[in-house]
Amino acid sequence: MILVLRALGIGDLCAAVPALRALRASYPKEELVLGAPGWLAPFAELTGLADGLVPVPDLGAGPWPADVTRPALGVNLHGRGPESHELLAAARPARMIAFSCPSAGHSCGPLWRDDEHEVYRWCRLLRWYGIPAEPGDLSLPRSPVRAAVLAGAAPAGMTVVHPGAKAADRRWPPERFATVAGALGGDGHRVVVTGSPAEVPLAEEVAGEAGLPADAVLAGRTDTGTLAAL
Repeated sequence: MILVLRALGIGDLCAAVPALRALRASYPKEELVLGAPGWLAPFAELTGLADGLVPVPDLGAGPWPADVTRPALGVNLHGRGPESHELLAAARPARMIAFSCPSAGHSCGPLWRDDEHEVYRWCRLLRWYGIPAEPGDLSLPRSPVRAAVLAGAAPAGMTVVHPGAKAADRRWPPERFATVAGALGGDGHRVVVTGSPAEVPLAEEVAGEAGLPADAVLAGRTDTGTLAAL
């Protein structure tokens, strides 16, 4: 079994898709299990790359469940710090792929670069260990939208704008999202704006400034599975 730690959010999981695809291609016969928040399961399923998910809400989640088989390979796609290294090491993998972290007893591996894009970072990590990884391999398979929830509001050719972020200081300004959404709409795209229930005002602001119709706001109307399908 290959155990991959990525106990973060939606964007983080999407940024790890090329690395996950590289692992799947290099170990096609191995079971690949993702250690991530349980609510990410629909997104993990959508990638088609993970055979299962072990719920890891955060790095302080405690020991791995007793039914988690000792992995032949542990892969740290979470970060560089001792907390993520130690959590993955607690699963007792026979071999571990991770960035160098001497304070956690892991001295091998490449050095972390603060200014590196997430997609390239994880591909570079795998390549250092001899696993080919292509940063551009980001596409996800299409999944049918849950019509009962969206009532046909997602026609073919739809473009999704998702302006939210867990941390406000990581979020692009709403007016810039609105500029992009307006340009896309003016170019003939069917644009919808997604987000959590708490992000409905943000989505409405973006849609309003972009000149989109009211029904373009899908924020608050999608659960995690429907958002993944969108």
